Amino acid sequence: KRTSPPPSMMNFDAAGRETCIVRESRTNTPLQALNLMNDVTYLEASRKMAERMMREGGTSPADRIAYGFRLATARLPRTNETDVLLAGFGSQLDFYQTNSGAAAKLLSQGESARDDKLPVNELAAYSTVASLILNLDETITKQ
Repeated sequence: KRTSPPPSMMNFDAAGRETCIVRESRTNTPLQALNLMNDVTYLEASRKMAERMMREGGTSPADRIAYGFRLATARLPRTNETDVLLAGFGSQLDFYQTNSGAAAKLLSQGESARDDKLPVNELAAYSTVASLILNLDETITKQ
């Protein structure tokens, strides 16, 4: 059905397939956030970004978060942004250390295998931080 775009693309104001659109409209709706936070594609993308943050971003959580932020936004995070993301990482790490089953369930989303060399609980916490970064308005609407 060429006239029916995928439902997830409708949330992002995708153009219909009948005509060519040069510039699409830009809106922000709760459905977009729900899609970006829960769709398997985006969960897997967050996990892969978290793996890269852990492998290439340095050894400290602040360095890894700054690396991931720069990958997504092409700039380093401001101090207050780093503080919020570090606090989120800390609370997620605490949660996943006490709920290993939830960490394994989160990391099993998607078709690609996770990196078995990285600690499950820590990777799950970085995945949620990566999801936060990927859901920033600055990341979604970057032009």
